Amino acid sequence: MWWIPTAEAQSFMPPAATQIAENVDTLYGFLLISSLVSFVLLMGSLAYFVNKYRRKTDSDKTAYITHDYRLEFLWSFIPFVIFMICFAWGAKIYLDMRAVPEAALQIHVVAKKWDWEFIYKNGRKITSDVDDEGNKVPATMVIPVNKPAQMIMTSTKVNPADKKDRAVLHSFFVPAFRVKQDIVPGRYTQLSFTPTKEGTFWIFCTEYCGTGHSNMMGRVKVVSEQAFNDWVIGDESGGPKELSLADKGKEIYKTRACIGCHSLNGSKMTGPTWKGLYGSDRVFADGSTGKADDNYLRESVLNSNAKIVKGYQPNQMPAYQGQLTDEDVTAVIEFIKSVK
Repeated sequence: MWWIPTAEAQSFMPPAATQIAENVDTLYGFLLISSLVSFVLLMGSLAYFVNKYRRKTDSDKTAYITHDYRLEFLWSFIPFVIFMICFAWGAKIYLDMRAVPEAALQIHVVAKKWDWEFIYKNGRKITSDVDDEGNKVPATMVIPVNKPAQMIMTSTKVNPADKKDRAVLHSFFVPAFRVKQDIVPGRYTQLSFTPTKEGTFWIFCTEYCGTGHSNMMGRVKVVSEQAFNDWVIGDESGGPKELSLADKGKEIYKTRACIGCHSLNGSKMTGPTWKGLYGSDRVFADGSTGKADDNYLRESVLNSNAKIVKGYQPNQMPAYQGQLTDEDVTAVIEFIKSVK
């Protein structure tokens, strides 16, 4: 079952619950219709010419047929135009999936063998559970309707302390939203969408990730904005009980010696200031440039000498690879984002 219906019955395709889904369905319909028309024209022409030029007697000889350059051009050019239309159309939809609107709700999606975990900026963490009968209850991400949401995704170990355990590839797929994005260990990938219908929809992993792959399911629940606000604040089911991600990052900043090398007020210290760091353009000692996005900050925390900013010396900061968990790194990045 592709989704958990609220009012509509299941149809040929899962319900289009985002604008992107409607665009994908429109493109899919165009492909079906153009393919059907092409098939009918091709098969019809084939049947017509087979009948017209069939051999009627043993003395029949194949007639001499000259070239028609206009016809040959058209049957090559028209499919080319249709192909380019589909390419441009599909490319636009693909880029729309990765264009993050301003003020989008950011949710960290953590994929593990074989489960999903959703972490909100206020520190609320959603994981799977087990009901009274011992059945697994998938983790359910809650988002408001008609509000853009941004998924910041990574893959991590089930047990960070287990050296034999390892993170593997996963893929985040919501059929009703028509969005899919691979999740790669050791880096962040992103995806955005704006749900247009309330309801509860299934999340699947579509990258084979081991023996539990087929059971790696989650849910996304789309609710009204008021219901979402009530849920975030916390009702009888319990609200956030931990520090926000940014507050956790601030604690790490204070306790892991970051405070001794990185200022929060723009002043230059041993290391670059964190004020206004996120999203800024960086110039490195080797002359290359880059943007201070999530992946750059992650690499800088775990391997400080990977990219040295121009004007600063190498080997001044210890590498935190193996000392911080993936969640710790995410928290530090969220704190950096908050320092403006």
